Amino acid sequence: MMAALKSNRGSAAILGAIAWVLACAGCAPAPGEHYPLDTLSPKSDLTRTFNDIFWRITWIDILILIVVIVAFFLALFVFSSRVGEPGEPSHKHHDLWLEMAWTIIPSIIVVFITVPTVQAIIRTQPDKWPPDTLEVRVIAHQWWWEFRYPESGVVTADEAHIPVHRTIHFSMVSRDVIHSFFMPAIGGKRDVVPGQTNSITLNADAVGQYWGQCTEFCGDSHANMRFRVFVDSPEDFAAWTKHQLEDPVKPDEGLAAAGAKVFADAPCAICHTVRGVSGFSKEYTYGFRGPDLTHFGSRGTIAGAILDNNPANLARWITNPAEVKPGANMPTLGLSGQELNDLVAYLESLK
Repeated sequence: MMAALKSNRGSAAILGAIAWVLACAGCAPAPGEHYPLDTLSPKSDLTRTFNDIFWRITWIDILILIVVIVAFFLALFVFSSRVGEPGEPSHKHHDLWLEMAWTIIPSIIVVFITVPTVQAIIRTQPDKWPPDTLEVRVIAHQWWWEFRYPESGVVTADEAHIPVHRTIHFSMVSRDVIHSFFMPAIGGKRDVVPGQTNSITLNADAVGQYWGQCTEFCGDSHANMRFRVFVDSPEDFAAWTKHQLEDPVKPDEGLAAAGAKVFADAPCAICHTVRGVSGFSKEYTYGFRGPDLTHFGSRGTIAGAILDNNPANLARWITNPAEVKPGANMPTLGLSGQELNDLVAYLESLK
């Protein structure tokens, strides 16, 4: 009987070890890949604060786990009696000091967790910012992100640029339903609510490209509502801003020139702005509004940052938006053949 019990315990331990190894292997990225939404690689003052809190709580949890495991084994193998063994069982039912200990110690642990957490929450919502703070207004749509820079007048979509080592104030609002602005490497997460402006303030300290994602279920293509934040050097950010303020390319001949006419004649110009070519008038009453396409060709992604920006993906997106992004508000335009090729050539020329 005892041999069978030991054998079963040994088999369970082996199976548990195998399950643990498989779980760890499933979390590992393939060679050459990375975690696009890694919360444990902080790249700003704000996310470093979050990371410090996480590890502080983790170490407290580990300590508590060790104490519980030690107490369990002591109770099981040291302070226990079995039928037939000598000794009388304890009849003690009350210990004031023990009861005080298991009340006070958890309270102290909660304080150690609560104080830095509340401080971090307050830090994300400061009343004042440094004089050189850059404001980026984030407008959430189903299912894409609009970024506006009041300081310069730049408007772009799904790809935001910010300078390194400068305080950035993201102010966020939704045009339709509740979304959630999640950029784990540099800014944490904040709900984006219709009629209410929420914000995140941070200072990124590492140049790079960081992915973001909507993390509040917002409809059919919730999972397809992504974005990227580029943290640039001050010089690169200034160059990007200057380029975004330039007029779009106006092709004089070739496919792109023909595509410009297709763009103006098709419903594209109703929902999308290309500065100097199309835009919204005061009389605009359509319920849907698409991204500003003035420098569309310079973006690395399309369709809510779910596809690389290249002619093949753009043609696929224009031909059947609902197939690429279920529930997309962009209509099927019915373009094909040469008209489609011309329009793709024009949009890709908007560098």
